[in-house]
Amino acid sequence: MHIKIDDTVEVITGDDRGARGKVLAVNRATGKLTVEGVNRVYKHVRRSQKNPQGGRLSKEMPVPLSNVLLVCETCKAATRTGSRYHDDGSKHRYCKKCGADNGRIAPPKARYAK
Repeated sequence: MHIKIDDTVEVITGDDRGARGKVLAVNRATGKLTVEGVNRVYKHVRRSQKNPQGGRLSKEMPVPLSNVLLVCETCKAATRTGSRYHDDGSKHRYCKKCGADNGRIAPPKARYAK
């Protein structure tokens, strides 16, 4: 999975197509992530001590990972990402459009070091 928390992503399908937002949570087991301001739904909340007003609460719901693309920090375009190993053996992701490095995915491993 090449998307981490605090990355900026763009939604490519669905009602929120074209919307960009920051990743709030990633669920690797289900392959979904929660994006700020995307896929908002209303949750009806009953009055209680915790919620004295009650009413409708708007919250973000998870989006499938296949419906978003990572936004490259250098070219500011939504792009696919690839992975490659650096000389020290650490795995990094890179932008397929401009080739820029977009951060480390895995720590260095001796078997991939040059």
